[in-house]
Amino acid sequence: MPRFFKLTVAYDGTNYSGWQVQPEQRTIQGELQSAIRRATKHEVAVIGSGRTDAGVHAIGQVASIKLPEWTAGTIALTKAINSRLPETISVLRVDEAPDDFHAIRDAIGKRYRYQLQVRGNHCPFEHRYRWRLRRAVDIDAMQQAAERIVGEKDFASFQSAGADRKTTVRDVRACDVIVQNADPERFHVAIEVESNGFLYNMVRNIVGTVVEVGFGKQPPEWIDEVISAQNRIHAGQTAPPQGLFLLRVDYDPM
Repeated sequence: MPRFFKLTVAYDGTNYSGWQVQPEQRTIQGELQSAIRRATKHEVAVIGSGRTDAGVHAIGQVASIKLPEWTAGTIALTKAINSRLPETISVLRVDEAPDDFHAIRDAIGKRYRYQLQVRGNHCPFEHRYRWRLRRAVDIDAMQQAAERIVGEKDFASFQSAGADRKTTVRDVRACDVIVQNADPERFHVAIEVESNGFLYNMVRNIVGTVVEVGFGKQPPEWIDEVISAQNRIHAGQTAPPQGLFLLRVDYDPM
């Protein structure tokens, strides 16, 4: 009898062409499917909660799989998969799931973190995981701008071109600017965004827009104008991918 599982996965996306399988490209989904095939001797489709772009990381990505045969427990399956994965990908845990569990369809929310370095010298140990801002920023202004993101609104201005969504309305439950250390010469900032769903590049576009406020190019109230415009050209730049982490995916209790 087939068994169904929920996988929680972490990865460093630096050297991958994103989550989704692509011809002649190394991807997270492709590496997972290959590892599971070798561990279980079955071809398995790994369904992720959503796609992450090239260079984007995850601390708590979720995927669902169906195995036609697996007689051992979830700990054994976790070890079997991890032993066949590269060091940059890890299955943190495997949970037995109902036969109707679907990683995309059943997700009720996600939280992302975007990491910034403000000023200071280039750090060779962090450049893969932060966007380095060479100028000072006004943290208070950024926090005020972030507060204006929160709510159920039409976020069309924060969706990059090429996406095809029936609706661009999303309920952003939190948008927090968090100072992670107190060194004025070189400090770290995280912007965390939680929502019931995200548009293509929505977090990176929000970050780029909030950073413009931090630079003093626009006041915090400008966020209201950007949202009202419902047009991508009114928002700030798209932040680079390396600072973005998928923190977690939320589901109703199984």
